Formats: sequence, C-alpha cells, structure tokens
Amino acid sequence: MTTLDAPWLHGPARGVCTMLEDAGYQAWFVGGAVRNALIDVPVSDLDLSTDALPETVMSLAKAAGLKAIPTGIDHGTVTIVSNGEPVEVTTFRRDVATDGRHAVVAFSDSMEDDARRRDFTMNALYCDIRGKVADPLGGLLDLHAHRVRFIEDPVTRIKEDYLRILRFFRFYAWYGDTDAGIDADGLAACAMYADGLDGLSSERVTSEMLKLLSASDPAPAVAAMGQSGVLMHILPGAARDVVAVLVHLEQILGLDPDPIRRLVALGGERDCLRLSNAQQKAIDVRLVDMPLTELAFRNGADAATDRYLIEQASMTQPVDPARLVDFEAAAVQIFPLNAADLMPALQGAALGKSLKLAEAKWIASGFTLAKADLL
Repeated sequence: MTTLDAPWLHGPARGVCTMLEDAGYQAWFVGGAVRNALIDVPVSDLDLSTDALPETVMSLAKAAGLKAIPTGIDHGTVTIVSNGEPVEVTTFRRDVATDGRHAVVAFSDSMEDDARRRDFTMNALYCDIRGKVADPLGGLLDLHAHRVRFIEDPVTRIKEDYLRILRFFRFYAWYGDTDAGIDADGLAACAMYADGLDGLSSERVTSEMLKLLSASDPAPAVAAMGQSGVLMHILPGAARDVVAVLVHLEQILGLDPDPIRRLVALGGERDCLRLSNAQQKAIDVRLVDMPLTELAFRNGADAATDRYLIEQASMTQPVDPARLVDFEAAAVQIFPLNAADLMPALQGAALGKSLKLAEAKWIASGFTLAKADLL
C-alpha cells in the first residue's frame, strides 16, 4: 500500500475530511495535490472528492459551523471555508454526455466512475486523510515512470474535451520523460482530432499554452505539437525549432523560464490567443524596432535581454553575457536634459524637436555625453 505525508493533510482541509467521514461518507484528496506530493513537487490547489451529494455537503458544513458556498453545485462542487481557507469539495461524478467542450454529469457513489472521467492516469490518484493512496486506474506506475497517458481510450478522452489535446502536451512538458518519448497512442489521437481545437475558446487555449511554455524545457513538447499538426492550429507559421535553442541559451545564462519570451520566439500568428493587455504590451515591446541598448533604456533590461536572446536563438548563435550587463546599465540611465534647460530660447514644436534630437545623440554616444555637451 502506498502512503504519503504532506503538510496539507494536516491543514484546514483536514477538518472538512473529518466532517464528511464522521457522517459516514468518503473524503479523498484527488488530482494535482496527490500527484505532486508523490513526486515531491509543490502543490498549489487542493480538491476533495466525496460520495456525499452536494446538498448533503452543504448541510454538514452548516451543522459544523463552516461557511459553504455553492460555487458549482449543479456540477457537484461546493466550496467550504475552513479556518479562512477555501476547500473545494466535489461529489463523485460520471459523464452522461459530452460535446468536446462541456459535459453533462451524473453523481455517483463510485470512485472508479469518478476516476474514469478524468484525463490522464497520473491525475486519477486519490489520498485519504491518513495518507493512504488509492489508485483505481494504475496511475502510480505511469507517474513514477514519468509517462503521460490518457485514461483508457485516448480518442474517447479527447472527444470529451478537445482541450485535453493541449493538456497532453503541457503535462508532457512538465512531467514527461523526454528520453523515453511521448506516448505514441496519445500523440496519434491528438493528431487525428487536432481540428477539435478550433472550437475552443481563446481563453482556454491561451491559458494552456502559457502553462506549457512555463515548463523548465518545453521544447520536446513543442516539437511534438509541430510533428502532430497541433501547433499549426494554435500558432500558424510558428518556428517550433527555435524554442530548443532559446531554452539552451536561457540555461547558459541561468535565466528563469518566461512564457512570453518563448511565445515571441515561436512567432507565428497569435489570432486564436486571448492575451491580457499586460501580456500583449510585453510582446509588443519585445518586437519594437530599435537598437537593443535604446530598448533597454526605454523599456527596461528584461525587454532588451529577451529580444537579444530571441534574435540569437533564431540565428542559432551564442550569447555574450557582457551584453546583458550593458542592458542593465542602459536601463538605469537618466537623460540629463529637460525642457527647462532649453527655455525660453526654444518653445513649442521646436523645443520638442530639439529635446528629441539631443536624446538621440546622447543614446548614440553610449549615454556618455554630458549636459554641457548636449547644450
């Protein structure tokens, strides 16, 4: 029997588990928390699964003096606030009908039913309050082998929700054994049904792509996306090979993964993505046509560093760490002139033109011209 011990087993969710078990119901942590704890990866979200119906969960919480919010009660999910921390509790479910985006579910009292409606075997792992792990579909072997595998038939899982195509590549990027290669059956199914991605919302697609590109090394996953034809549905015209070179350069310089940097490097058309204003601005800044030191001065060292790395990666060229030092220095420069220095001799448009000309000369000098020189 596999067991685990994790801090969240002793946190606020413990009281919710006890509440359910004391009433004669099952209470199991499920999914990402169990998966990550088993391979010693940080856990971000906690999800509980139970055979208690949502209305029963609400009643038990009220009786225990806990706040219960029917956040997704039609789909079986109740959020319980325990010691100030929200805990999502979802009734075991089975799919009745799916359309590739949404599912009609029925409640179940069976963990096996609940496990079979999930996407990958490594996500169908459960753990009770005592740390006992339940593995109804053989996910433990896949998890420890770093094998991302659809539950049962890949085609069936994909047709239930076409976003699972992108999740397949994202999980491969984060958890897969790239030496062993991607699961062939899963890859073939993704290639066969890649057209299904066209019906998904831009928000869902964007979220998955940015998560994928945040992995330590997403290059093998991106290459597999290109091989299967999936990438052309997300970023038509993308240069998939540049990511491997970019990741190599990032690692040489000790830089953290940055999904925006990698997205810009991929290129292609981003029409099917829905980026935030901040994300779009970051992309636009990295594409602006100006010398790198000027880019660092106007938009910060990170923007210039990213553009430099992307350019070098696209040409398969090495990087010079000294350039990054130059960008840092340029980013903190302060233009020594201001409008008052040229007034009253100059006014209006002439004043603005002179300031712009002086700034251009100052930048071209490598920020060495002093105020007196510029005047």
